[in-house]
Amino acid sequence: MLFISKGKALAILATAFFICLCAVPNFFPESVFQKLPAWAQRHVVLGLDLQGGSHILLEVDSNDVRRQKLEGLRDDVRRVLREARVGITGPPVIRGNTVEVHIRESDLDQGLAKLRELSTPIGSILAGGGQRSVDINNAGGGLVQLTVTDPAIAERMRQVVAQSMEIIERRVNQIGTVEPLIQAQGTDRILVQVPGLQDPQRLKELLGKTAKLEFRMVDPTMSAEQALQTRPPPDSEILYGPEKEGRPPYLIEKRVLVAGGDLTDAQPGFDPRTGEPIVQFRFNSSGSRKFAQATQENVGRPFAIVLDNEVISAPVIREPILQGSGQISGMFTVQGANDLAVLLRAGALPAKLTIIEERTVGPGLGQDSIEKGKLAALVGSVMVVVFMLATYGLFGLFANVAVAINVAMIFGLLSLLGATLTLPGIAGIVLTVGIAVDSNVLIYERIREEVRHGRTPITAIDAGFTRALATIMDSNITTFIAAAVLFGIGTGPVKGFAVTLGIGIVTTVFTAFTLTRLIVAYWVRWQRPQTVPI
Repeated sequence: MLFISKGKALAILATAFFICLCAVPNFFPESVFQKLPAWAQRHVVLGLDLQGGSHILLEVDSNDVRRQKLEGLRDDVRRVLREARVGITGPPVIRGNTVEVHIRESDLDQGLAKLRELSTPIGSILAGGGQRSVDINNAGGGLVQLTVTDPAIAERMRQVVAQSMEIIERRVNQIGTVEPLIQAQGTDRILVQVPGLQDPQRLKELLGKTAKLEFRMVDPTMSAEQALQTRPPPDSEILYGPEKEGRPPYLIEKRVLVAGGDLTDAQPGFDPRTGEPIVQFRFNSSGSRKFAQATQENVGRPFAIVLDNEVISAPVIREPILQGSGQISGMFTVQGANDLAVLLRAGALPAKLTIIEERTVGPGLGQDSIEKGKLAALVGSVMVVVFMLATYGLFGLFANVAVAINVAMIFGLLSLLGATLTLPGIAGIVLTVGIAVDSNVLIYERIREEVRHGRTPITAIDAGFTRALATIMDSNITTFIAAAVLFGIGTGPVKGFAVTLGIGIVTTVFTAFTLTRLIVAYWVRWQRPQTVPI
């Protein structure tokens, strides 16, 4: 039936009004927008190509991943053989891509059996089925060689990329930016795009640091200078302080008392005694217990706070620290303390990341893109409006009103979803205008055909809307499927285009059939036409 019940009409109008209302904040000046209530501050986020920002491509250091895997395997070999009381003639060592250990001949069979437990199966999708994480070779004379397989390295790379993306997102979000784009590219690269970021150098510093925090004891057996002239003890190593302090050497024990993974919070602050910027941290229950034990056993000794193998502070333990919290000082600036707190809260990266590509898009270029996008949308819309008016007269006006509401609803839904609008997204909106008009053209041409067959105005209009619905749904569903595929397999600009196109198709079906039908129905009820002006 052409006519719509009052309840349905009110529901249609209320839905269109609410969604269009969500688009209104996008057109407020920034000063006014900030004064709106929090629930009303939903707006379309402009992408990197529209408002400028930073584009960084990171690469996971495969050598670092392999080194960590080998070091972990070496430690596991030592632990497993010690727990099994298997005799060895020397500690396990790393040679190239292999961990070697010499087992006494009398314990060789038992040792091999225990070491085979370290080789776990790799998923069949990745390794083709049946492959294991470690190859074990008995080289004779008690020498056992353990080699990490390539599938195991590939699986670890996949895990590192996934973990790094989560940590990068936490770091970027904590510096106050909105809608960063973080996605994997290939097997070992991560793309980071941060629209609107005014300080790209700060982003590089945050992303370029692994942020591996460790609390270790300073070795008191000799000075760092003596260790440099001779050789450090086997359980210690030479680490250096920060550049701004002249990179002083420290002799640090390799044993880690507490790791950064035990931190639950880190906040910038100021030392009440000196007024210098500091970072205040708090451990979880496990970290608090280990830190309390370490400070109780080493009162009067210096301990080192090591960040990415750099000693940022080496205070003396004056008294046991039992409350599970403390502070880090090290000649920080206010921003330096804040950035360190961000890194510690977000967690350490599982491997080193290298910046291999960097681009900064200036806001001027983004504004130029916006102006050109506006011009294209305006020219396209004006041509469509003129065509519809010239071809269908009054019904063309109805279609133009529906298209205008359609565009407003697209911006409203983008605001509700918090989606990012890119330049390809603007192209998707312009395309949606054409698709929306196409749906009206199908309806109107069907009405013309019914009129030529001798139908009355009301029955011709009703038949036009009813019989064109199947064609409209078929064409829009196929287009929506294409948009869904683009969104699923596309990246960056392709996804931006797919989002606006997909949303536009949903609003097009709503406005072209439901809203336009409502407008025409009220016009017929008001005018009672004897002919159809189409």
